[in-house]
Amino acid sequence: MSFNIEEGRYVILGSIDGLLATLGIILGVSVVSASNSIVVSAGFGGAIALALTNGLGSYLAESTIEHGKLVKTEKSLLRKLNNTYVESQSKKRIVKDALTHGGASFLASLVPLAPWILGVGSAFVSGFLSLITLVALGVYSGYISKQNYIMSVAKMVGLGTLIIITVELLRIVHLV
Repeated sequence: MSFNIEEGRYVILGSIDGLLATLGIILGVSVVSASNSIVVSAGFGGAIALALTNGLGSYLAESTIEHGKLVKTEKSLLRKLNNTYVESQSKKRIVKDALTHGGASFLASLVPLAPWILGVGSAFVSGFLSLITLVALGVYSGYISKQNYIMSVAKMVGLGTLIIITVELLRIVHLV
């Protein structure tokens, strides 16, 4: 599947959110419980919440922006664009962006959850799979931005590493 730059923005945003927020939930919950079912329940709850908030948040934000563009265009054309091709395309963009953002959040949430869903739960494996996914996101980011792939990967992996270190420090403080 090919995404344009606008859609790519929501793939990247949603994936980072879903991947790293769910990883944070998993790492945090695994401090107090090694139970696969508890970790999966918490992680899956986070995945659903992220998908809904990112999808609906994008819908609301894009609706605002698209409506503003339509009003501006209407003023310059001195006519309403209700029930026109321009309005229908605007509505399609809003829905597509919302589904892309929310869907990417949910799908990426499944990456750190996968070991726990499969019954081989491990914070290390979740972190490792998340970092591998961030490498792929970095390559994708470099591709759509036409920027240096290594720098794009380094930024993504750096962000993931920062999250992992921060949550792990909180785990250590909890254990003390």
